[in-house]
Parts: sequence; structure tokens; C-alpha cells
Amino acid sequence: MPEYGIPNAQSRKSKLSAVVIGSYVFDWLILIVVGVVGVILGNVTPNKRPFSLQDPNISFPFTVHETVTSALLLTCNAAIPVGVILIVVMIFVPGPTVPPGTPKSMIWKRKLWELHTGWLGLALSLISAWIITQGMKNLFGKPRPDLLSRCQPDIANIAQYIVGFHTPADDGSLDGAYNGQLLSADICKNPDKHLLDDGFRSYPSGHASSAAAGLIYLSFFLASKFAITIPFVPDSSPSKDTGLVTAFPSRLRANLDTSYESVRQAAQHNQDIEASVSPVDPAAAKQLEAHNSAVLSIRRQAAAPPVYLLVITVLPFFTAIFIASSRWFDFRHHGFDILFGFIIGTICAWFAFRYYHLPIRSGAGWAWGPRSHDKAFWAGLGSWSYATDKKHWMRPGDEVERITGQRADDIELGMRYRSKVDNTSHAEGSEAGAMGSEHV
Repeated sequence: MPEYGIPNAQSRKSKLSAVVIGSYVFDWLILIVVGVVGVILGNVTPNKRPFSLQDPNISFPFTVHETVTSALLLTCNAAIPVGVILIVVMIFVPGPTVPPGTPKSMIWKRKLWELHTGWLGLALSLISAWIITQGMKNLFGKPRPDLLSRCQPDIANIAQYIVGFHTPADDGSLDGAYNGQLLSADICKNPDKHLLDDGFRSYPSGHASSAAAGLIYLSFFLASKFAITIPFVPDSSPSKDTGLVTAFPSRLRANLDTSYESVRQAAQHNQDIEASVSPVDPAAAKQLEAHNSAVLSIRRQAAAPPVYLLVITVLPFFTAIFIASSRWFDFRHHGFDILFGFIIGTICAWFAFRYYHLPIRSGAGWAWGPRSHDKAFWAGLGSWSYATDKKHWMRPGDEVERITGQRADDIELGMRYRSKVDNTSHAEGSEAGAMGSEHV
């Protein structure tokens, strides 16, 4: 086979190799280890910022019965999303675009892959927010609004705990009554060390970051699977062709020409892209023509999704807001602590979702495919994708679709392979032109 040749079906792997599976198992192990580190950080004595006994911002009462306990938080941000993702994948994946005659084994492989990426993204979001929040809590050591209710200060010996600038008394002496000076945390004599240490973990809010990480991720997932996005006019590039976002694009090859050569030739001759990817079946072509005539108006090319789906999608988001807000009226966090924690969780949720899923607007609800066999653990310099083969710069055989035939779908070619084909074709054309000139 030439170095840049197109591998045939036999050269492609028909299933996930043990190396690829092992790489994803390793991903899970890393996340578990990071989660354990987060638990350990939660038991480390944090830095303790000095405070004043006259500060009203830390003088709130201690709320014994929290609105959202840690157990309830774990249920909302982890258990419920896990269950919802499972239900959505089992019922709605791979969807109505599956061609007739598709084997059930392929459908179940796609379900399992979408389930795996959904859960893996959720774990990445939650654990990322968890480790960031726990580390910051210990570093900053900010007092909670209810710190003085936990402290049990040693008032009798208050002078020995004064730190920093010592405000003089009215008579100018430094040995007068306490005037609101900053005190070290050593003044607190509460024997419950865990309760006292937790009083210095106000910033950022762990409830807010965890709720946002789990529930906003779930909102992203639902929006992707239910196609909830602001209506837009899709681009006319070949990558936006509807055939490429179906469940199994390669199984449509018999009726749909989506090859790279067709698209390239159409561009070279300034032809309409849609003409090069239209069905060869006359009946299908007629149906496509009728469809195109119906969407000539730009306003007919998109529509708003049903509101009930929008409500389902934003419900986890609103739940996250409620959980974060409860930390305010339970006197567990200051306002900025809650906002910053929520921002941390939101960023982690967005990153984790995009790490494993296509964009909501253009991805048709799909997750990215698995890594290739030879890039399962490392891609190296000069590689733009972990899904491509190192030698041919293209995706190895789709373990879900099990592509068959003399060659694989050209729509799966990597960008560098396309560039090589263009350069080769140009060189051959120049050589042929030169030979023609010699003959003349």
C-alpha cells in the first residue's frame, strides 16, 4: 500500500482494541484518584485568615439543619444526572436516522458508547470542580458567615491573640479594652476540630461549584440530545451535509455520494455543493428537489424547538441555582463565594461536555468517537487528531459502523491526507501537461 494510499476495509479495525479500551479505563482511574485527593484535601487543616470578633459578616447563627445536605447534593449533582443520562441514551439513541436493516449489535454499540461518554464527561466535570474547589478552600481559609457561632473564643485572654496592627485605646495605650482588632484563629476553643476547620472554608462555595458542574452539564447533555438551540441558518459547507450527522453515515453510501472527490470536483468547477452530494436514486432526487423548493426562503430553514423541551433542558440549571442560593440563606457562604463557586462549576461543565461531545449547535447530539488504536495514549507532535491513523492520517475502521466495501468513506479522511491528494493531483496534472507539450 502506498504511504498515502487509502486503506481498504480489511485494513481497518472492526472493533475497539484492548489498547483503546485500556486507555479509557486509565482515564477513569485518573479521575478516581483525583477524586480521592479531593476527599483528602477536605480533611486537611486549612489556612485560617485572621478575623475580628466585631465583624457582623461572620456573626450569623449556625444553621443545624441545612436546606441541601451533602447527601442531597450528591444525589442531585451526580446520582440524578447518571440516571437521566442512562434513560435518555437507552430511549433516544441512536434516533430515527438509523437506516433500515441496521444490525442491533451496531445500535447497542452506539448506545453504550454514548452512555460511556455521557458518564465520563459528567465525572470529569464533577471531579474537576471538586478538586479546584477543595484546593482553593484550604489555600484561602476564608471565614464563613457563621464562624463566630462555631468559634467559642477565649475572651479572657483576648490580648494574646491580637495580630497585625494593634488599635490603641482612647487614652492612647495599647493595653486597653478590645477595639475590634484582628485575632488569630487560635482564639477559637471549640473542641470539635472538624466543625471549626470547616468554618474557614467559605471561599469558594463547594455546593455551588458541585451543583453547577453536575446539573449544568446535564442541561448541556439534554440540549444536545434534544436539539435545543437558538434557531440558525446552517452553513453550506460539505461538513454540514445532513447525511454526515446521521447515526451511521457510511450505511447511506449506496444512495448518497458524499465522497471527498465529488466535493472537490464540484468546488473546482464552481458547481453547487448540494448537486454533488444529491442522491443518485431518481425518486430520492425528486424528493430532495421538492424539499429544496420549500426552503428557498431563509425563514423556512430553521424553527424554534418546542417549549416543553426547553423547560426539560433548563430544569437542571434552575435546580443548580436553588442549591447555590440555599448556601446564602443557610449562612454558609458569602455572596461572592457562591458566585465564584458557581462560575467554577459552569466552566468545568462546559469544558467537560465539549471535551467528549460535538457542539450543540452543529453536532446533531453526538459524542466524539473513540481514539484510534495507535493514538490511544499518545498522539505526538504533528498530529491534529487522536482519532486518526498515524500512517494514513485518517480514522481507523469505525468499530460501530463496521464499514465494508472496496474503500472507506472519503468523508472520514484527515485534513492532511486531503492536502496530500491535492498536491499529488496537481503534480500529476503538471507532469501530464508537460508531456503533452513535448508530444506537440
